[in-house]
Amino acid sequence: MTRSFRASPKRFGGWAGAATALLVVGGWAVATSAEAATGCRVDYAVGSQWAGGFTANVTIANLGDPVTSWRLAWTFPSQQQVTQAWGATVTAAGSQVTAANVSYNGTIATGGSVSFGFNGSWSTANAAPTSFTLNGTVCTGTSTPTTPPTTTPPTTPPTTPPSTSGWNPPANLVTPLNEVWSHVESTYNNGNLYGFRNYGWDQVMANGGSLNYCVRWDSAAPVSTALRDQIHTSINRQVNKWMAYMSGHNGWPYASVPVKVVGWAVRDRATLQWTDNSVDVYVNNIRENAPQCSEPCGRFFHQDGNYSGCPGGAARHYDMSLWLTSGFGGGAGGDWGQRIGSEYMTSNVNADNIHILLHELGHSFGLDDFYDWTPTGVGGFIMKAGSATTITEFDAWMLRDWWRHLKSRYGY
Repeated sequence: MTRSFRASPKRFGGWAGAATALLVVGGWAVATSAEAATGCRVDYAVGSQWAGGFTANVTIANLGDPVTSWRLAWTFPSQQQVTQAWGATVTAAGSQVTAANVSYNGTIATGGSVSFGFNGSWSTANAAPTSFTLNGTVCTGTSTPTTPPTTTPPTTPPTTPPSTSGWNPPANLVTPLNEVWSHVESTYNNGNLYGFRNYGWDQVMANGGSLNYCVRWDSAAPVSTALRDQIHTSINRQVNKWMAYMSGHNGWPYASVPVKVVGWAVRDRATLQWTDNSVDVYVNNIRENAPQCSEPCGRFFHQDGNYSGCPGGAARHYDMSLWLTSGFGGGAGGDWGQRIGSEYMTSNVNADNIHILLHELGHSFGLDDFYDWTPTGVGGFIMKAGSATTITEFDAWMLRDWWRHLKSRYGY
């Protein structure tokens, strides 16, 4: 069973920047006169890379007519391979790769975008792909709209409104969503939900679309370089399991939310079996009987953004911590970050969905617990602990409801 802290829980953190390589392949392509106009731009970003492996995030921007399903294809120039993907179903034949939409992200409105990510392997080089095709059309940069076919205008105007990426939950979820929002408004922060300013939303917006993390390693088990990198990749993957539902929705400005793990906190430096300086390491800084990264670098302690006391300055601050505790069962989560068992994390580090971590991440973005009640007409979902192992449609709309109510504070 998971547990949650909200509004004013603990304070942890860390820092270490991952190099980012960005390739933009832009474009429109001209369809035949009998087809809908198609066009696309693809942003391919390598968020982290290590010996033999890397993590990449891909954003497809639709510059043509709306699509209801998509297949993105490319060729790896250096014989790289995709080993794990999220937000898309990926298949490969040699160096030729195809990514197809999953159930929740097949529709891309005109001007909208969708993102997915993957882990990959490489041997001699990790050069970025130079060309992408969307549903068979090359993404190239610009296009001339096609000539529409001749049709007879309707005698009466259509009554069905055009599709929108705004607040339009399924009819069966309207009542339970209203129940949830009424509950959180009355219970959060002593009834002052809107006065609290350190939700995950605030952190992402303050950073311009990213999150910084510290790992609190509360265990005597050794951490190899490979395990460190797997944990970094896993945090990014789980955060973007949630953020994939925001991409293109209701004015949300980011296609994905890159995560930088900027530090590790340990009791004994010898526990960490690497010698590079890719992350800051904090040794024997004990708070709450556990290692913690530098408080002057933590957003929880400095929500005014003043990191003048942080050794690395504002660029080295951290927003949340992943607190990994040996022998810990269940989890905890809040604006400070998430806490789960270290053994649970390492045994599931390459899993597509780490369901306890996903649950606790939901708390970091304000989502409620449901130990003592269930909204009308809904069954299992990730925020009802123990009832689901993946983010459900209801979870996604609860997340979107937070953005609907908070977005005005950021000017949206």
